[in-house]
Amino acid sequence: MENKNKLSLTSRIVIGMVAGIVLGAFFQWLLAGQEERMVPLFLFDLPIKAFFIDGLFHIGGQIFIASLQMLVVPLVFISLVCGTTSLSDASTLGRLGAKSVGLYLFTTAVAITLAITAALLIGPGHGVEMHSDASFSTAEAPGLAQVIINMFPRNPINAMAEGNMLQIIIFAVLFGIATAMSGKTGERIADLFQDLNTIVMKLVTILMNLAPYGVFCLMVRVFSTMGLDMFSSLAAYFFVVLGVLLLHGFMTYPLLLKLLTGLNPLIFLRKMRDAALFAFSTSSSNATIPVTLETVTKKLGVKNSIGSFTVPLGATINMDGTAIMQGVATVFIAQVFGVDLSLTDYLMVVLTATLASVGTAGVPGVGLIMLAMVLQQVGLPVEGIALIIGVDRLLDMTRTSVNITGDSMVSCVIAKSEKQLNEAVFNDPDAGRKEEESVDFKHLHNS
Repeated sequence: MENKNKLSLTSRIVIGMVAGIVLGAFFQWLLAGQEERMVPLFLFDLPIKAFFIDGLFHIGGQIFIASLQMLVVPLVFISLVCGTTSLSDASTLGRLGAKSVGLYLFTTAVAITLAITAALLIGPGHGVEMHSDASFSTAEAPGLAQVIINMFPRNPINAMAEGNMLQIIIFAVLFGIATAMSGKTGERIADLFQDLNTIVMKLVTILMNLAPYGVFCLMVRVFSTMGLDMFSSLAAYFFVVLGVLLLHGFMTYPLLLKLLTGLNPLIFLRKMRDAALFAFSTSSSNATIPVTLETVTKKLGVKNSIGSFTVPLGATINMDGTAIMQGVATVFIAQVFGVDLSLTDYLMVVLTATLASVGTAGVPGVGLIMLAMVLQQVGLPVEGIALIIGVDRLLDMTRTSVNITGDSMVSCVIAKSEKQLNEAVFNDPDAGRKEEESVDFKHLHNS
């Protein structure tokens, strides 16, 4: 009876998110342009911004994100080694890589094509007279040769310390292959990694039970500092990007899933709720890897040997959400500055953004660097990026949710094609739920 009456994880995360948004908006209303304001609490007068926004809730939110990031490198490395030891055939790994990268690039091309089409039809920049003294500068993206060189780690420990996903993936694959080829010694190491994988996944389960509190803190922080004045002037751009993101997430992915696998898209979307909420609150595909991998393997039925490869790879190179932002932003900036782009220019935008989704992987500020590359390619002023930065934080949260949904969809498609998808688990509405709710913190405390 107690378990039946217990709220699901999704419900608790939604409650935490809504409560955080309401409290954050209330704090913003209290401050109303003031630098600081005191509120009475028990025997003390506490400053809202210093104590609550920049103090209590900022600390809680950052601890939550740090906890997620803490698990990323060990989870990716251990899971990928476990998966590779069972897929030691080089042809199988090559086939997986080709399918995954090809499908990720295809969805990115579809995403930016949708974005450009929607922006041209709606014209969010028409009639907008915006003047900004702000300037934008970005680091230069590396060339293709350097990108390929940087994929291979000189020091795998340093790659793990820096969280360089491509280097970690390559080292883990090579380590897994060597383990599988090492006979009895390799079998003992493989068993050790399987045990480590079980422990790390249990850590993920514990963290998921703490998620509603972390999401609450993050939402308070975001919505207490987000001004509505800038949002109103960019409303057309904002809603075009948001609309295309939702269209891509709720139409493109389910349609591809149905066409390529025959699986029920509604079941897929329902099981993606928790991971999407995590991604929305963290704004980081890499930080959400533990939850995405848990969802893909425990709820969607993808074998770990597939999911441990496709999810980290997708978090690194799948930039569908960012590609949508780039497509709409390119049209918006062109319209604001009165620049007419030709069909060739738009085709160049599609090609550049699609290839750049792999080429700039692992570069800090990847979305803005990619947008700068696209704008330069078609002769638009890079300074135009400064016009849209104000509303980019909220859009970034939505983009991340779309990206990890794409990662999971591709994982299901690849697993189905490799006969590594447990459809009984995929169709089971309770798959993964029991494990999520198995952590009893009261029991842990008493023991």
